[in-house]
Formats: sequence, structure tokens, C-alpha cells
Amino acid sequence: MNKIWKKYPYIGNTLSEVTQLIIDTTNDSDDFITKAISGALTSGGKMLRPAFLLLSAEFGSYDKDKIIRLAAVIEMLHIATLVHDDIIDEAKLRRGVESVQSKYGKDSAVFIGDYLFAKCFTLISSNFDTKTMEKLAGAILSICKGELKQYSLRYKYDNGIFSYLKIISGKTAALFAMSFHIGALESNLSERHVKILTRIGYLIGMAFQIIDDCLDYSDNKIIKKSTMNDLKQGYLTLPVIYALNNDKSQELRKLLETTDFNEEDMNTIHSMVKTNDGLDEARKLAKKYTSKAFSYISKLPDTENRRILEDIIKQMLYRNY
Repeated sequence: MNKIWKKYPYIGNTLSEVTQLIIDTTNDSDDFITKAISGALTSGGKMLRPAFLLLSAEFGSYDKDKIIRLAAVIEMLHIATLVHDDIIDEAKLRRGVESVQSKYGKDSAVFIGDYLFAKCFTLISSNFDTKTMEKLAGAILSICKGELKQYSLRYKYDNGIFSYLKIISGKTAALFAMSFHIGALESNLSERHVKILTRIGYLIGMAFQIIDDCLDYSDNKIIKKSTMNDLKQGYLTLPVIYALNNDKSQELRKLLETTDFNEEDMNTIHSMVKTNDGLDEARKLAKKYTSKAFSYISKLPDTENRRILEDIIKQMLYRNY
């Protein structure tokens, strides 16, 4: 279990139950399937999404077995999208562990991701109302639309900020929002509190992705592989988009259009993103989303659970750039 949960043993212990349910659910008589999936399941993620589902449910009263099952579904859905992402990105590692597509090949990885999607719906095929099913289907749709939107804008260096925000709202924020929403819905909270918690999930999802993109440009001495990979494939993150908009000379755009992404050019790109205020402006937007999230959290009941939620979100969003 990730160290973030040591301070909150109840959450940590419940997430361990979630992990065990995922392992039991995906255990297959075919050893190849079991081995291929086990690496993706145990690669040390923080399990933020199932944790937020649980914390959201803690504001009301709920059936623990149902919440654990839903938390497992959320995490499997997230893992399935990561398996497919790694195929598209041709990523060799995932959280320091060899990715499924690298270890078993792209063809197998596609089916393993699909297998996990199917297992998600197996877990919720009984004892859950149609609203929950609709929300899960809606989240998958949002993720797919976000991915397709991003792919359609590859190598388009006039890509605007609005398009970027639309992409991450589907790819990242939708699943965070759904985690909060389903937890609130299953614990019989009022419509007002369901809406507040859903909004919190959306806002922290947006901030989380922007902060991740900022981390790639926080130090010119460190050229992260993720940065180079995004740019090589024509994917522009928010700091680059802001920098392109601010670069009156168009030198950054010219470099992106002609570079072979060698180390010297990557260093120059990093420098130009910072000198053209791309990083600073992206940080400011992340802080706006973060501030809005905490303003919504203040509307929740003043309980120990709210303080835990605040603490975890601070750890998640107030990271060193």
C-alpha cells in the first residue's frame, strides 16, 4: 500500500480490501492472463480514485461491500485506460515496472485492457442501479472522447488552451468526478452534496493533470522522458501551449516543427517554455482550479472526514514544481 495512506489506517485497510478484490476478480485459469494483468495491478499506484470514492461515501451511510466493489471497478477502469495509453505512447515503463505492452506486445495489451473493462462490468452487473451503470459508461465515453480529441490535434501547434482543457476534462477529470459522484450517490447524500462532491472531483482532476504537465518543465537540468515522448508524438501540454501563444518570434514553433528531439533541442525547448511564461501561466491556472476545489470543500459538513479529504488533496495538489 502506498505510504500516503499510512496516516489514515481505515482508508489504507479498505484500499487493501479493494486491491484483494481486484486480484480475485482478475485471477484466471489461464496463467498467461493472470501473469499479464498482475504486473499492471500491483505497480504501486496511489489508488487515489477509489480512495476518493470511499471518502465521498464517508459523508453519508453506505454498504461497505458495495463501496469496495465500486472502488475496485473504478481502479480497474483506470488501470485499463493506462494499459491502452501505454500502447499508444509506446511506453516501456509504467511506474518503474515494465509496461504490459512492452512485456507482452501490443496485441496482447489491447486485449488485456479490454479484459479489464469487461471485468469492471462483471463486478457491477448485479446489485447496482442503472444510474451507477450509466455513470461508469459515461466516464468511459469521456475518456475515449478525450483521447480521440487529443489524437486529432497532434502536431497542430496553433492548438488553443480551450482544446487542451477539453481533452484533460475527459481524460483525467471525468474519472475523478465520477469517483466522488458514485461514492456520494451510494451513501444516500442529498442532491446538493452529490453535486458539491462531483464538482470537487472535477476541479481536482483538472488541477492534478495541469500540475503533472508543469512538473515536466520544473527544472531545465532534468529532461523527463515523458516530456520528450509527448512532444515527439505531437502532443502539446499546457505550458507549451501558453509559451507558443506568448512567443511573438515564433522561434519555439519553428523548433518544434523541425527538431529531431535531440538533447540540445529539448534543453532549448524547456528554456523557451519557461522564458515565454508557459510554466508560470500554467501554474496560475492550476492554482485557480485548486482554489475553487477548496471553496467547494468548505461547503461540506465540518467533520473529521472533511479534514482528511482536505489533507489528501493538499498532498496531491501542493506538490513541488
